[in-house]
Amino acid sequence: MILVCEVIAVSSLEYLIEERIVRYKEEYKFEPFLKEVSREMIRKSIEHTLLKPTATVEDIVALCEQAKEYKFCGVCVNPSFAETSLQLLKGSGVKVISVVGFPLGANTQLSKAQEASELIRIGVDEIDMVIHVGMLKSHEWSYVYEDIRGVVEACKGKPVKVIIETCYLTNEEKIAACVISELAGASFVKTSTGFGPAGATVEDVNLMKWSAPKLSVKASGGIRSYNQAIDLIKAGATRIGTSSGTKIISEEV
Repeated sequence: MILVCEVIAVSSLEYLIEERIVRYKEEYKFEPFLKEVSREMIRKSIEHTLLKPTATVEDIVALCEQAKEYKFCGVCVNPSFAETSLQLLKGSGVKVISVVGFPLGANTQLSKAQEASELIRIGVDEIDMVIHVGMLKSHEWSYVYEDIRGVVEACKGKPVKVIIETCYLTNEEKIAACVISELAGASFVKTSTGFGPAGATVEDVNLMKWSAPKLSVKASGGIRSYNQAIDLIKAGATRIGTSSGTKIISEEV
């Protein structure tokens, strides 16, 4: 299956991207993927996140304790805190997610793959990698594909989420990023690092899900309210990356 995926991607990337863009221009319209969203669905979707450069060990301990208390899907932390998080969450059922090429995505392909390999070695459950935005905007499709594929292979079957950083992209570039991510074997596409000038929108989430229907979508960046989470899940997200997880799930509506 992987070999077939590689042959299709390398030989036909440009054609497949253009075909999806043509369909987008002719067919796409915003339509929610879900009509009803429960509080339990939101709770199970939350990746309780702390990626600030000033995060301390004490902050990570608090993050993990909150994730256990609220039974969130997971925590998302910087690589240097992954091992601590794994120890704190052992046996809890809460996933540990860490980031690769974060936050700019401009690292070399080899360094991204090696970073992912090290995180998988220590036991991380999922990887969120940042796409090379500059190469995507340069239409260097093969480079972007190989960049993602290298991380996917390094993760040995564990889920990879590709952060496409929607705030910097046109709709056509968002579609290209989603198509390439799907062909490269990713499991998710993700809206944002949270370090750009804008975060998740329902419009971007919906377009991403439409563009790569085989992939799941993680909405992240600026998500701070219960109603915002509901709207994003209705639009097509199955994961919510947020540093406001406890506030969101405790919010009275």
